[in-house]
Amino acid sequence: MSARGLITVLILLLAGLAPARAQDASTLKKDMIGQWELATTERSKTCVVTLKGDAAAGGFKLELEPACAAALPFTKEITAWSIKGLGDIVRLQSANGESVIDFTEVESGIFEGLRTNEGVYILQNLAAARSLAKSMDQMIGDWSMVRGNGQAICSLVLTNTDAGSDNFQVFVKGKCDPAIAAFNPSLWRLDHGQMLLMSAKGETWAFEADDNAQWRRVPDSADPLIMLRGQ
Repeated sequence: MSARGLITVLILLLAGLAPARAQDASTLKKDMIGQWELATTERSKTCVVTLKGDAAAGGFKLELEPACAAALPFTKEITAWSIKGLGDIVRLQSANGESVIDFTEVESGIFEGLRTNEGVYILQNLAAARSLAKSMDQMIGDWSMVRGNGQAICSLVLTNTDAGSDNFQVFVKGKCDPAIAAFNPSLWRLDHGQMLLMSAKGETWAFEADDNAQWRRVPDSADPLIMLRGQ
């Protein structure tokens, strides 16, 4: 093939890719319009951001709730939002179009962004974030770990005390069954619908809800372990 022919082929290929990229950006823009929670990873500091579809200088309009500036000072610089990269980056930007923070989707409806020397921030659909917060609130307090026959073998307290990396502290109360004492959970978190208990040694036990008050260890066994509220 001649050089001219090769260039023609490349132009056609690139032209074929362009609509797909544009469509990706268009779809992401449509999905992003609405209310979002901008927060630290452990949600100790939160801010509600309303992303709009109306054009603004270099991007689209947005609104920040008044409390944002105090909770997350860097939000004072944010005046608009846009879609960047190959249509996969959500940018919160300053008046001159520079990035204040860029987000990429890590799970459906959950975006992560990094600010140098500050850490990771999460952008999540507001309704989903509030649902998670409500679920977290319902988990805080006294729990009993019981066998399948109903025999209580350990008492624990799940707290909302931040332990880093989206984890929170767990305290064991009194004497426990030797297997639980050997595990000695010190951290917990909710993850994809599961309650995770973690030990200082790095061991993790996962529990799934049977209903709002009972969580069963998975995978299931002939002698299951169940977490019950306030026993």
